[in-house]
Amino acid sequence: MLDYEILRLIWWAILGILLIGFAILDGFDLGVGMLLPIIGRRDMERRIMINTVGPVWEGNQVWLILGAGASFAAWPYLYAISFSGFYLAIFLALFGVILRPVGFKFRSKIENPTWRSFWDMMLFLGGFIPALVFGVAFGNLFLGVPYHFNDELRIVYTGSFFDLFHPFALLTGLLSVVMFIFQGSNYLAVKTESPLSERASTVSLLSGLAFLALVTLGGWMVYSLNGYSLENFSAFKGPSNPLHKTVAVIPGHWLYNFTVHTSLWSAVVLLYISVALALLTQKLKRPILAFVFSSLSIASTLVMAGISLYPFLMPSSTNPNHSLTVWDASSSELTLKIMLISVVVFLPFVLAYTAWMYRVMRGKVTSIDIEKNSNAY
Repeated sequence: MLDYEILRLIWWAILGILLIGFAILDGFDLGVGMLLPIIGRRDMERRIMINTVGPVWEGNQVWLILGAGASFAAWPYLYAISFSGFYLAIFLALFGVILRPVGFKFRSKIENPTWRSFWDMMLFLGGFIPALVFGVAFGNLFLGVPYHFNDELRIVYTGSFFDLFHPFALLTGLLSVVMFIFQGSNYLAVKTESPLSERASTVSLLSGLAFLALVTLGGWMVYSLNGYSLENFSAFKGPSNPLHKTVAVIPGHWLYNFTVHTSLWSAVVLLYISVALALLTQKLKRPILAFVFSSLSIASTLVMAGISLYPFLMPSSTNPNHSLTVWDASSSELTLKIMLISVVVFLPFVLAYTAWMYRVMRGKVTSIDIEKNSNAY
């Protein structure tokens, strides 16, 4: 039987896996949306781009729903602070997410250039806004979120919407946008023919280099930020209570885990190698391999961020001692066990369905396919 301490670690890893699944799969949907007015020069080219993601975007978005659901059930404090303190930011992100299905459905209903250009811009915003907001929110975890608990263990959020836009958070937001453009361009290189695939390949090379530059700059800025250190906490197997610990704020401490366990630097090395291999294989006209390596670079980026933050889930800038960690923000032991059983039973079905869906939808999307299919977007 798994004890409470191990269950918390397992659910921390599961939450990370769900975020990686969202970033890889829904990431190329967002990237294609952002690229729509950039590399789609004719209406048919833009229709081709839309139809590369049209059959799969709803399935990809399941990973976002699973991530939100997992945080609600396994990490209730994390969910509560995120969806209350970041309310306006999350509302803005959801507004962008909602623009996508509306844009897909409405764009091709009327054969009018002005109508279609309007929805092309909405689809661009539907990719750009969520990518930026998710990145900005993630960057704020490294800065600390302005909240604390009162004597009744109720959450008090002391920040504002505009406080989220710290220069470092804006950098991580830009990094998120570029990362998804990189993923989307590699996907388009796989799913389209020339000249779209050639333009996507060019964007892949440029965005990949920008991705590396932003990751390097972000790493340097993380080293200059104040990090959080868990100084005194003994209730690893006890009930969740975020008030029973002492946290110190130390400059540069977000890299502490890498200095203690030097093998963790392999995640950083893997990130740079995977981006380099994605660029190389894209240059050699091997787009499928480029997509695989860009997916690996996204996974490496999130793993690297998770390692830096561990064991913190959401640090508090108002009162560091009230920060949420893996050990004091989870649901009960029984809840985590029941949920783990559900994951073991149902996640293989989700993975099998996803694999089957992509197998059925394999191959390139062409103008001939769209003209033959009356249901095409």
